[in-house]
Amino acid sequence: MARAAPRLVLLGLLVLSLCCDACKKVTFHVPSVLEANTLVGRVNLNECLQSAEQISSSDESFKVLEDGSVYTTSAVSLSDEKRTFTVLLKDIQEHVEKKILIDLETDEKKKTRHARDTVLKRTKRRWGPIPSVMIENSLGPFPLQIQQVQSDTAQNYTIYYSASGPGIDQDPKGLFYIERETGNIFATRAVDREQYPSFQIICFASTPDGYSPEVPLVHTIRIEDDNDNAPYFTQDVFEFCVPENSKPGIVVGTVTAEDRDEPYTLHTTLKYRIVSQAPSVTPAFSLHGDTGVITVLSPQLDRELVSTYTLLIEVRDMAGQPFGLCTTGTAVIKIEDTNDNAPTFKQLQYETQVEENRVNVDILRISVVDADEFGAPGSTAVYEIIRGNDDHTFEITTDRNTNEGILCVVKGLDYENAKQRILVIAVNNEAPYMLAPHSQQVVQSTCTVTVNVLDIDEGPVFKPCFFRMDASECDDIGTNIGKYLAEDPETGNSEGICYKIPPGQCNWVNIDEKSGEVRTVRVLNRDLGEVKRGQCNITVLAIDRNGKTGTGTLQVVIQPCDRSYPRIVTTDYIMCRDRKPICLSAGDGDETSYSMPLVYRMTDRNLGSMWKITRHNEKSVYLSPRGDIPFGTYTIPVSVSDSSGRQGISEITVNYCDCVTPSDCGAPRSAGSVTLGVWAILAMILGSLLLLLILITICGCCGAGVMHRQVTDDCANHNLIISNTEAPGEEVMDHNIIPLQTTDQVGCGIKTGDQQTFEMVKGRGHTLESVRGGGHQTLGSVKEGGGGQAMVDTCRYSYSEWHNFTHPRLGEESIRGHTLIKN
Repeated sequence: MARAAPRLVLLGLLVLSLCCDACKKVTFHVPSVLEANTLVGRVNLNECLQSAEQISSSDESFKVLEDGSVYTTSAVSLSDEKRTFTVLLKDIQEHVEKKILIDLETDEKKKTRHARDTVLKRTKRRWGPIPSVMIENSLGPFPLQIQQVQSDTAQNYTIYYSASGPGIDQDPKGLFYIERETGNIFATRAVDREQYPSFQIICFASTPDGYSPEVPLVHTIRIEDDNDNAPYFTQDVFEFCVPENSKPGIVVGTVTAEDRDEPYTLHTTLKYRIVSQAPSVTPAFSLHGDTGVITVLSPQLDRELVSTYTLLIEVRDMAGQPFGLCTTGTAVIKIEDTNDNAPTFKQLQYETQVEENRVNVDILRISVVDADEFGAPGSTAVYEIIRGNDDHTFEITTDRNTNEGILCVVKGLDYENAKQRILVIAVNNEAPYMLAPHSQQVVQSTCTVTVNVLDIDEGPVFKPCFFRMDASECDDIGTNIGKYLAEDPETGNSEGICYKIPPGQCNWVNIDEKSGEVRTVRVLNRDLGEVKRGQCNITVLAIDRNGKTGTGTLQVVIQPCDRSYPRIVTTDYIMCRDRKPICLSAGDGDETSYSMPLVYRMTDRNLGSMWKITRHNEKSVYLSPRGDIPFGTYTIPVSVSDSSGRQGISEITVNYCDCVTPSDCGAPRSAGSVTLGVWAILAMILGSLLLLLILITICGCCGAGVMHRQVTDDCANHNLIISNTEAPGEEVMDHNIIPLQTTDQVGCGIKTGDQQTFEMVKGRGHTLESVRGGGHQTLGSVKEGGGGQAMVDTCRYSYSEWHNFTHPRLGEESIRGHTLIKN
């Protein structure tokens, strides 16, 4: 491995030397002091590496451009007589590198023919001449000198001049060249300005050893225009249109021309004029010389006289001067048709004939004359029957191919009514009429047509041909619902005419063969499958003695019977306290007989203040209370009517119940009774139990705090009153207190007359017994003494005293306010 390392180093140096060859050495003689951005010289990079993609300098004080020019990037002072740096060229794709070694030498010796040892000084230069001008299509002689460039450094150096750019070493190559010693620029041949309006060339000044004391000069050579191009029109033929009878000054169109010579010069200043007009009648148009705008000149453009004009137009440069170049063009102007000619009938009287009862048959063709352009809206005829066609029996149309009017019979004529018809027909155009200048108002053209009606033997005719008969669902079989008769057009009566209904139609009715009476043959029902909307169309035949047949249409409409009135299907409802609206719907199994919408009304005004009806759809409504109403049963009469006037009244029974669901509600009650719901009763029971519990608690507390002595077994008279003292006071001994009489033993209920009493016994059993009477209520308390001996004290109080005792304010007062008084 130790021996292999030197071999690899040598191999790498060999490859580097092969890939990075050095080109020839270049030496520049420069002053000892160089300012920034000063051109040092130029090297030929293509000789070293033609495909150089990267160019760099080893010395940051110098930069190299793509054309090989070497400039200083900053001020450089050469203290030594020589300075060297390297220009590195790289081809990345080919992996090739080349080097150019550049030596800068300071040489203060005289480089020119002049024997001076002084330092160069900057003087006035002539290195920037004004742009050169060369006449287009110059006749020479060639080579033709057009300019000279010189550098004032030629006073101190031997300067050689060179140039590059279009016309020298770029297309068109060889057109110019510069003398190496004098700087004179020469042209070798004539130049076309329209092809090359100007050239920009780069001029160089350098010393024999390659030093460039001057920055390359960009010099412009402008080719001065020569009027060598005639103007030309942008179109071969200009086509325009203008309506006839146009007023003078109306713009027809614009002709345009161009010139390839230099713009904004006399060479491109154009003038237009009309050379000739065909046909050569009175000039009809004018042409603006500067803009090329064509306008109407004559006020009498008549398409019927001249339909097309052809103008020969000239355009000339040099502002129309006779020595200018010119070109001619053509403008074709077509005169558009306007409706300035009214159509007229070729004949004023026409006569024709037609058989009676013939329909959709053409009976006459009418022609007109119109001088306007055929097929245009101004000549297309529009015919109109202005008299004699009030019943619209006739119709007239236009044949687009011939412009003729076609008269047609669209309704059958009756010879017996009118043997002859006289029509007056007028004609116009599709386009509105435009009055030509200096012309009179046109009168509308009319013609008269006489139509003779030919008599033929006709069959019977029903009058009317379509006849409606109404029948009722209540009609019995054989009911006469009307007559349907036909007449003989020749005689005007119905004698000898037979009637018949062809088979395969509705078989509800038949018609009498002789009289034409229509009778029912079955019970009529609007719900039959063969009935559509309660009606049926029947074709009836009428036959005369000669076998001629006429037809008519009989429409039989079944009307609902009076017993089929609208009524509400369901009449009994239960409404709970949520007061959900009730949907009322009318019907009787034959809903198609009603004319929608149905109208619902409450006939009782008193109930109308409590209940209301709101629309749901065409067939049903909602019934709901207007506000809070008592629970109970309500009977509400409601009338239902349809749009045909049929009306029925139904009574709706609503049980307004205090319930959650209708199943919770019992039998209906009258509206006048007031009932309590389940929840109300339950609340009352719970309240009574709570009150009783409070009473027992208070009595127990009172007995424990006041009774400290034994009482006799007999039932003494006691009263419980309210006292504001904690112990029995003297006021409780008032003789005005009347004791209540008590009898029986502990635990018994007492009933005295109509007086109702409660007795309360407190002992081991803690029982309460209530004896009900009427009117007044009292309370008795029996308390148990200590030591196991039964101590009984029966006390009774009036209802008002008991009410005061159980008043809510007792919660704020002490139990000591109540004293047991014993007489």
